[in-house]
Amino acid sequence: MASILECRNLEKTYGGGKKALRGVSLSLGRGRIIGLLGPNGSGKTTFIKLINGLLTPDRGELYIGGYPVGIETKRMISYLPEVTYLGSSMRVHQIISYFRDFYGDFDEARAYDMLGRLKISPADQLKTMSKGTREKVQLIMVMSRRAQLYVLDEPIGGVDPAARDYILSTIVSNYDPNATILISTHLIADVEQILDDVVFLREGTVVLAGSAEGLRRERGCTIDAIFREVFRC
Repeated sequence: MASILECRNLEKTYGGGKKALRGVSLSLGRGRIIGLLGPNGSGKTTFIKLINGLLTPDRGELYIGGYPVGIETKRMISYLPEVTYLGSSMRVHQIISYFRDFYGDFDEARAYDMLGRLKISPADQLKTMSKGTREKVQLIMVMSRRAQLYVLDEPIGGVDPAARDYILSTIVSNYDPNATILISTHLIADVEQILDDVVFLREGTVVLAGSAEGLRRERGCTIDAIFREVFRC
């Protein structure tokens, strides 16, 4: 299987000697939906920031599509951060124009189609929306790019349970099958149905990684149950 991401012996230490990542080595395949799973403080956000070039590793190698993290890789990645970064006074159609001008791979028609299916008006301002609806808008912008790697940090964390299935179906049905989606979340039971592979992080190390279906067969339980067992307090 061709890989979209390769990293070897990746390490990152913050001030005070706190190690966020400890020798992480991974290969993420193309055309897969991968869950990056772990409790708070496990290193998920640090790993995501390294992928997006927002942090620099202290040691190790990290390649996206065969390139070291840099200008070339930024063109390949569509990133959804956990915190909304769009201006609250912006209207949805202005956000679409911004993304269209900034990203050469942005599909405007796809964005308007998803807005329609989620019943969000392009004329609405972000500041008039609920937190969940704002997160839906940001997700639509991210998924409307024709990227090779989508990195989604807690994409369903702020929406009500009734909307989660709809958002997950939006994610699955609006990306190129040859692209890869990396989802960082703690809501494992909600995303398990769409995951092809999982990576469990604990204290900056990979403690379990593999096919979701293979792990379910091997252990005789759900990914959520495996997670609870591995990270039992």
